[in-house]
Amino acid sequence: MIMHNLISCLKKNSAGLLVLFLLLSGPPAAAAGTLPVSGLTPTVSPSAVTSSPSPTGGVAAVERLTLEQCIEITLKRNPNITAADSTMNAAGTRVGQAQSAYYPQVNLSGDYTKYSPYTDPTNASQDLYRGTATLTQNIYDFGRTPSQVRIQRLSHDASREDRRTVYSQVVFNVKQAYYTLLQAEKNLDVAIETVKLNQEQLDQAKGFFDAGVKSKYDVTSAEVNLSNARLGQIRAENTVRIARVTLKNAMGSPELPDFSIEDTLAFQKYPITFDDAIQRAYTNRPDLQSTLARKEASKEAVSLARSGYYPTLSGNASVNRTDFDYPPEKSGWSAGVTLNFPLFSGFLTNYQVKEAKENLNVQKANEESLRQGILLDVQQAYLTLRALEDGVVVAELTVGQAQENYEIVNGRYNAGVGSPLDVTNALVVLSNAKTNYIAALANYKISEAALLKAMGE
Repeated sequence: MIMHNLISCLKKNSAGLLVLFLLLSGPPAAAAGTLPVSGLTPTVSPSAVTSSPSPTGGVAAVERLTLEQCIEITLKRNPNITAADSTMNAAGTRVGQAQSAYYPQVNLSGDYTKYSPYTDPTNASQDLYRGTATLTQNIYDFGRTPSQVRIQRLSHDASREDRRTVYSQVVFNVKQAYYTLLQAEKNLDVAIETVKLNQEQLDQAKGFFDAGVKSKYDVTSAEVNLSNARLGQIRAENTVRIARVTLKNAMGSPELPDFSIEDTLAFQKYPITFDDAIQRAYTNRPDLQSTLARKEASKEAVSLARSGYYPTLSGNASVNRTDFDYPPEKSGWSAGVTLNFPLFSGFLTNYQVKEAKENLNVQKANEESLRQGILLDVQQAYLTLRALEDGVVVAELTVGQAQENYEIVNGRYNAGVGSPLDVTNALVVLSNAKTNYIAALANYKISEAALLKAMGE
């Protein structure tokens, strides 16, 4: 009945070809959906950003962010995360593409021909309308389709692990930028304190000079030291601004207004042994899991290539109708099976099998190389972390000693028996000691984050 309607539509007018085209093309395809990403893409909690709508629709104000909140914003807004999610979803659609070979393939075709037969003495033209519906079903292909589906599933698994690798790198970048900003802010505090102490020294020197106790040299020297301290404060303020925009960029949110961050530089030793770190890295590293999945896909590709030696069996059925301007009309159907056996293809299959085996060897070598690289990453991060633990203790002790030395020297100067040069030197030593201690704390936190990344956590 459908075929008869199709022929009748073609015969009614010259617009039949357009109608046929619309029938064959079908409705516009809906936009391809993406695979759900459950449990892997965090969302930003309402408390992550304290803000109010701005006149332009953006974020108007942000008060304070913790490291965890910065990471939440990053996983939602960083474009690298978005790209990794879409890449994984695209790999998931290829699984469905491979599975389509399990289902029947149905095609509808029709054509219109105008011709004039040589045997007609009147040389009159005739119209020929023809429609065909065809169904083809793969019956057995000796494992070709199952192998293709397994390969795409393993590729999807590898893509999922690649996404975890991107997550790990992005989160590490945020942590590094976060602790760098904290370091810059604390260095600014030291610079401000240094300016304050130099101002006090200048005031004291002026007092001594006015009383005739000290020479003009003490005042001039204190003024130079104060100017240098103010320059240091300016540089520290600029370093904070640079560190803040770097953090925003790492979060994928450069448009955020300025915000403060929670101080988490307090020293706390990270308890882990080297053997435990290595074991956790071999278990959790997403790049290793991705390589293992690709190695399994390469093994399956060898089986797929070998299936080229075997035949394929498929079934087919068709219904057709041919209609002329003059009777008789013709219609019919056909059904059958087809066995296709590759007798000789110029050694194509043989070379395809060899290529698949070599690709498998490449994946095995990549796995071994990556395992060695993981071992090196964990060793370097672990040794650095342990060295910085001792460095934090020493730097903290140095601050205490420098503070005590400054108080002694400054006390002597205030008593009128000390030298301004001694006070300057003691203040420089104290400032450097505090800066080194802050750097030791920040480097330890960054090293801890590097070790977590090396372990795939």
